[in-house]
Amino acid sequence: MSLKYDLIIKNAAVIDGTGAKTYNADVAILDDKITAIGSLNEFESRRLIDASGFVLAPGFIDVHTHDDTNVIRTPNMLSKISQGVTSVIVGNCGISASPVTLGGDPPDPMNLLGGRQDFIYPTFKHYVAAVEQVQPRVNVAALVGHTALRSNHLKDIFQPASESEIAVMSEQLNQAMSQGALGLSSGLAYASAKQAPMAEVKALVKELAKHNGIYSTHMRTEFDAIIDAMNEAFETAEYGKVPLIISHLKCAGAGNWGRTTETLTLLEEKSKTQKVACDCYPYSASSSTLDLKQVTSDFDIYITWSDSEPDMAGKLLAEIAELWNLSLIDAAKRLQPAGAVYHGLHPDDVKRVLKYKHTMIGSDGLPNDPHPHPRLWGTFPRVLGFYSREEALFELPEAVHKMTGLSASEYHLANRGEIQIGNYADLVLFNAKTIRDKATFEDPIQKSLGIEKVWVNGQLSYHKGQITETRHGRFLRRVQQ
Repeated sequence: MSLKYDLIIKNAAVIDGTGAKTYNADVAILDDKITAIGSLNEFESRRLIDASGFVLAPGFIDVHTHDDTNVIRTPNMLSKISQGVTSVIVGNCGISASPVTLGGDPPDPMNLLGGRQDFIYPTFKHYVAAVEQVQPRVNVAALVGHTALRSNHLKDIFQPASESEIAVMSEQLNQAMSQGALGLSSGLAYASAKQAPMAEVKALVKELAKHNGIYSTHMRTEFDAIIDAMNEAFETAEYGKVPLIISHLKCAGAGNWGRTTETLTLLEEKSKTQKVACDCYPYSASSSTLDLKQVTSDFDIYITWSDSEPDMAGKLLAEIAELWNLSLIDAAKRLQPAGAVYHGLHPDDVKRVLKYKHTMIGSDGLPNDPHPHPRLWGTFPRVLGFYSREEALFELPEAVHKMTGLSASEYHLANRGEIQIGNYADLVLFNAKTIRDKATFEDPIQKSLGIEKVWVNGQLSYHKGQITETRHGRFLRRVQQ
């Protein structure tokens, strides 16, 4: 008697996430797992889908997000599921929703995650429980933010931590790791962490090794002194004997365009002696809060929001400065606090980083931004459509590997990221000939084209541009070793 599966996806062009070549096969799902791969004509299933003409790949893993509070407040996560994303990693750049206890408004850049009312998770365990109760449409895994820990325990967040403050931060980090956190992230470029010396970060990173943790860093600078910042990151991770992931690797500022040849050479050299990787988004513009240190006339700066001057959102900083008859820096000061898109990267540098063998794909999207960077909605189809199909930067299996198998491996996400028997059935079916991003800087909130179906833990979650009735995401705890 033939085994009865829940679903058989027939005649698919399978890209399995390992980087191996595409092959044709049927894939069967039972409950939440992939249970058979091959020619399954003799087997029965409750449902059958003919995938002829489509690629079947592992669900995409967005390794760099700021969706911490959004997976709870807006659990349908349309911006991600519509791209084929089935798992998100939150808590990047030193900022996380937990463990956090605020004494007032969240400091910059923690305000990117929401207002004071959104930080209601004093322990990591509280956050996990909230995610599991809501059950978002995508899986969630989380880092602990260094800035979040500083905000919890430092009398003055703009000063180095004392020994006693480092001790209580370490204790809270250990507790979060024991409750399933992936590791620690830092955002050393931001004012709320910039005064933290390397010794402070080293002390925290050292705690990670006992938990099989990861250190991810938004480095101290991505501008002129980027090599020094990279060496600091390498030294910090090596001190703690943990893997290093450099967030959104780039060379920012017109004076640094072309230097990715230098930074990638250094990264490759270090990869011979320690575990290192990076992530990248496929755009030549960055986005964050409006940082006075990044104000320049070298490239366009687009204001996405402003608490003090909300009517200026949607304008270029140069236009605002001219309107007010102010210098760029004085206009930026008047707009504070605010958000911005910085067109300060070179397309050739983006290509080099994307192609590098240890680069994963992460959107770095800001879901609370009223006029977000298009990377929030378009990152993954842009890699597959523009960079792989149109620019021929890499073959499709390599592109998929960078957003699936490589990501699951680097972040220790067990049984995810590859189409293998026994793995969880996080899957995306897409049209390789038509997949592309539609989100633009002018109109960023647009679903991509070419995503046919998305399954999360074996359950259909997105179909032909529409979400399904139920959600099936889970919280993904760190793999214990």
